[in-house]
Amino acid sequence: MQDITLRALEVLEAVQVIAAEDTRNSAYLLQHHGLSGKKLLALHQHNERSAAEKLIQILTDGSSIALITDAGTPAVSDPGALVVQAVRDAGFRVIPVPGASAVVAALSASGLAAPHFLFYGFLPSKAAARCKVLESLKDQQCTLAFYEAPHRIEESVSDLLSVLGADREIVLARELTKLFESIHRCKLGEAPAWLQSDPNNLRGEFVVLISGAAERTAGISAEAENVLQVLLNALPLKQAVQLAVQITGQAKNELYQHALVLKQAAEK
Repeated sequence: MQDITLRALEVLEAVQVIAAEDTRNSAYLLQHHGLSGKKLLALHQHNERSAAEKLIQILTDGSSIALITDAGTPAVSDPGALVVQAVRDAGFRVIPVPGASAVVAALSASGLAAPHFLFYGFLPSKAAARCKVLESLKDQQCTLAFYEAPHRIEESVSDLLSVLGADREIVLARELTKLFESIHRCKLGEAPAWLQSDPNNLRGEFVVLISGAAERTAGISAEAENVLQVLLNALPLKQAVQLAVQITGQAKNELYQHALVLKQAAEK
């Protein structure tokens, strides 16, 4: 309740209509801040297109509208993008009111020092589609940021581990700004055991952050890097490099230099 901004409260007080993802949750928010009695209109993922027509008519009649979602920011992994597009296309002004953002909150407390991050939002619910997305992202050198629901967190972490490997850093930020907030950082290979160590670790909404891929030395193919990484997980550096040369045919010096990079990244 305290994360709402002074500006947002002023806007909610000034508008004639509030479009809300869940009118029951929003009524509680408004009551808490002394704003009961506002006209509420339901706008969620199942009625967004039809609700957009109602909102445009309300705007045409001269009233102003605020759009809110249950948690986080409208249109960012939440309902609202279709309405915003429709309202803009109808010639009305859309004014952003900055506020709480789970992904930014998680990044600020993660300790991951990469200067860039890629926010993907929710991964696909099906394992095959999820792994396909992760394969397309695994070479990104920026921090990867996802949202995940409690009933899928174990499956998603398992797929992250199988595609990205055990040595990446993972941050599991759970129930941010709520009563049972927790932020846990560990190696990706240790994450399944942490999730299973306490039933409470599986509860609530998650922000999942993954450290970026190690910088690839010029000339090293993705296949050679994968072979080298597997060998490094099981063998001393020099032996891993020798076998990688035999398997991939890559130059020994290039593989050795890249092995040093991978080893240093794993030790951070």
